[in-house]
Formats: sequence, structure tokens, C-alpha cells
Amino acid sequence: MNLKNFEKVYFLGIGGIGMSALARWFQAQGYEVTGYDKTPSQLTNQLQEEGIPIVFDENPILIPPNFSRDNTLVVFTPAIPMEHLGLQYFKKNDFKILKRAEALGLITQDNFTIAIAGTHGKTTTSSMVAHLLHYAQKSVTAFVGGITQNYATNLLLSKDKDALIVVEADEYDRSFLTLHPDIAIITSTDADHLDIYHNPNAVKESFEMFVRKIKEKGKLFIKSVLNLKIENQIDVHNFGLQQCDYYAQNIRIQEGNFVFDVQTPIQTINNIVLGVPGYHNILNALAALSVAESIGIEAHLIKSGLESFKGVKRRFEYIQKTPHIIQIDDYAHHPEEIRAFLTAVRMLYPERHITAIFQPHLYSRTRDFADGFAETLSLADRLILLDIYPAREKPIEGVNSKMILGKAQATEKLLCTKENIMSIIDVLPCEIVVTIGAGDIDTIVIPLKEILEKK
Repeated sequence: MNLKNFEKVYFLGIGGIGMSALARWFQAQGYEVTGYDKTPSQLTNQLQEEGIPIVFDENPILIPPNFSRDNTLVVFTPAIPMEHLGLQYFKKNDFKILKRAEALGLITQDNFTIAIAGTHGKTTTSSMVAHLLHYAQKSVTAFVGGITQNYATNLLLSKDKDALIVVEADEYDRSFLTLHPDIAIITSTDADHLDIYHNPNAVKESFEMFVRKIKEKGKLFIKSVLNLKIENQIDVHNFGLQQCDYYAQNIRIQEGNFVFDVQTPIQTINNIVLGVPGYHNILNALAALSVAESIGIEAHLIKSGLESFKGVKRRFEYIQKTPHIIQIDDYAHHPEEIRAFLTAVRMLYPERHITAIFQPHLYSRTRDFADGFAETLSLADRLILLDIYPAREKPIEGVNSKMILGKAQATEKLLCTKENIMSIIDVLPCEIVVTIGAGDIDTIVIPLKEILEKK
């Protein structure tokens, strides 16, 4: 299939972080772009400001009449239900329809592609890789699953048709199997998306299938503790916190930053200062560093590039930081992500009281990982649980936030709704307040900031 056969692209779920990057790419290439999303958001507002019309009603009558079967490619996200009226219209009328990952596969097939996969860490790592390449003045186009703080966008766009492409390789629905990267990173293979995979072994097998998609004589950089079957002819290197091909040592905290040295197969890079906290971000930095070194970026550029990396919105994002109150927002929605996040908060502020506000994401994930959520959220001193954000799912009988609350060992714990969280925080003594989750918990971040500033 050739993308040049189309003049127009219609996106179903255009406000998603991955979909919006694709929409921006197609618009930059000269396609007429429009789309649908369920509700307005900051991302849909930005797309509209950039000249992309968006509707929030799935009635097919709102599809522009000049978007015909002969000139239009339809791209949809798995979050769109099969019964969606717009999707049904496009199917009934024989439009060419692709999943987001399939469109991404077509875009990347003719360029040197660096794909970052993993159940955790892929957004930060892909942002780091893109930043290091851009910082070293390489031509790079990057599709990132978050808003980078350095560039305030989820799409870095090069006019060079031969630009290196950096892409986040999503394991959900086995989407990453549409890619054929020259270089791949795997950051983690923990069980997740069990509504799709059903068991942890299936998750691992999908990553092994992804490895087989790496081009012959390509390169794989994989966290050292992972054990995947690798059958194809590729160059494999590992990274970690213990001695391996690329490893960090002499890790310490200085002036609120993690500082460390790195040993690679060919050199030592000393005193890297990382502005994004946590051992998990040191691992992400090692992965990005290994790719940068492998394509010939010099050590001083790698070091200064990592030090200038500001992070990704909603990944350990400081909302306010004063001597009296610290507020941090994070996208963590899996127990291991929460463990990494709260461990980093505790390391930076060992004597401070931590209030964690968590919104579980998906009924199935809450059911499958209730024990893990309870354990890792108990790293906070006070736990406030919001209702489950359903996303693409319908309720599952007996599954709710109480499943986590009953098992959590935090000193203080309570349930509340988004509607009454402000009144609760208003009367509680707070030192550090963190919001955690992948749903719409981000909508309370600024109102929460205003409450905390008054305290």
C-alpha cells in the first residue's frame, strides 16, 4: 500500500497522544486532515488551533462529503469501539482503514528506524533518544507518546526525507509487530494488558516476536535482567545497574539530581547529571545513551544532551516546588511504574510526608494487579483513591477502588471522588502531594495547585 495514493486522512480518536502525532505528520506532508474524538481536550484544542477540524459527535453525517472512498485513508485507534457509528460507516462504504500502528509502519518502512518498546519507560526513553539525536544535530523525525518538555510537542519533524525516525513501539494489541526497526530498545516486559494477552507468558512471547521484526544485522539494546529468546541475526547489547555492556555506577544524589558514571564497551562517561529522578530514569538514560553511542554521537554530546533533557509532561512533572509544598504529577498506571515513581520521591525527600492521589486505569488492570497496586501505593504516607477510570472498558462486577484500599498499608487511606478531592485536600496538612494515573486525573492538577498555593 502506498500512502501517496491518498489526499485526505480521517482520524478516529484523533485526540490520543499517538494519534495526534500522526495527524500532525500527515498535515505536514500536505494531506488534508480531519477527525473525531469523544471529548475536547488540550490536545484537540491544539490540533484545532493548528488548522485540523475535529468533531465530537460520531454521527457519520458530520464526515466531510469531500472525504470519499477514493481519496481518503482512515486511521483509527484501538480505543474506538467496533460499534462506533463513524467506523461502521467507513467499513460499510469500503474505505481503506488502518490501525494507528499500521499507518506508523508504512511511514517508517523506508527510513532508518529506532523503535523503543517496553511495558514501562518507552515514552521517556524515546524522548531521550530523540533529544540526543536532535541535540547532536542529526536529522530526526520522532513520534513520541508524550509531550516533551524540551520541545512542547509529541512530534519532532525533519524536512530531510532520509531523517532517522524514532518511534515508540506499543505492545498493546501487539501493535509493535507492524514495525521493522534497524535499532530497537526493550526497557521492560512486565505483565500488562492482560485483557489482551491473558497471561504473562503471552506478553513475553509478543516481545520475542517484536525482536524477530528487527532487520537482519540490526541492533537490540535490552535491559540486562530480561531473558528473551533471540533467534535472528542481530547485534545484541544489554544495559543495567550491574556490570554489563552499558552500566551505571557511582550513583548518588547531589542538589536534588541523580548523578552517575557510565561504563560502555568503549569508554567511561563520568558525572552525568540527570534532571529526571529515579533509578528507572537512569536505566532509560542508559538505553538512550547506548543507541546514541552506536550511531557515532560523541561522549561530550551524549553527556550534555542527557543533562539538558527536561523530561516528558506527566512523567515526574513538578507542578510546584517551594520550601513548603511540593506537587508532582505522574502518568504511572502499573504497580511497577508506581513503585519506581514513589521510590524516587522518597529518595529525594526522605523526611517529608507524602500524600498520593491515585486514579486506577481500567477495570481489568485493577482486578489483575490489585495486590501490586496496594503494595506499591503503600510507599506513600497518605493514600487517596479516586474511582476507576474506565477508558475503553465497561464496568466489571465487583471491581472497584475498594479492592486496593482494603489491602493498602498506608498510614492514612481513604476513597473520594474527583468532585470532592479539593475540599478534602483543603483541610489536610500537606507537604508533598503527588497525582498518579493515566486517566483524566490530570484535569485536577491545576485546581489542586491553586488549593495548595493558598495553604
